[in-house]
Amino acid sequence: MAYIISDECVSCGACEAECPVGAISEGDGKYQIDADACVECGACAGVCPVGAPSAE
Repeated sequence: MAYIISDECVSCGACEAECPVGAISEGDGKYQIDADACVECGACAGVCPVGAPSAE
């Protein structure tokens, strides 16, 4: 199950830099994860200061 980023996202970009497959990009007001590219590693959740990324 791919990770998603909740509305708690503060657009800091920490998750994008940490993603090993480049599945995260800046969206409108928050970052977003491409579910087809996500390998469910959890690296994004580990670096997020507000806990926005989570498994669907």
